[in-house]
Amino acid sequence: MLPATLDLVSAVALAGTSLDAEALRRLHAAGHPDARIGHGYTIQHLVEGPLPIGEIAERMGVTQQAASKAVAELERVGYAERGRDPGDARVRRVALTARGIDVVETTRAVRAAMERELAAALGPDRAEELRRAALDALEWSGGAAAVRGRRVREPR
Repeated sequence: MLPATLDLVSAVALAGTSLDAEALRRLHAAGHPDARIGHGYTIQHLVEGPLPIGEIAERMGVTQQAASKAVAELERVGYAERGRDPGDARVRRVALTARGIDVVETTRAVRAAMERELAAALGPDRAEELRRAALDALEWSGGAAAVRGRRVREPR
């Protein structure tokens, strides 16, 4: 049994960390052994289509050099590729590869399975209450707008 003195903020944060670790373990087992939690902070910007590095950097709130480094890591593991912009040959656009699209789809499937398992363990009503409470906490803490706009920044 966990100590009754564990505060709400710590409990929620630790639960999130533990759930992320389990999702990552399952993602690795499903054929994406190079996937890291940090990749998602860059991939989220590419889900709707290719973007120039400068726009990725702006969305991530980092320098172009930092965004280039993050993209290079995605290229190394086969999740993204750079290509020329059809309207301006000087601009390089970053896009998800087929493997990148697969990691997004696999991640969604892993998280959906975990949600079903959590609902079975807690009961559907408690699981839904937990989901709503987590969404309310996200709104309260100011993080909901970033989620809605696919602009969640990596914690610093």
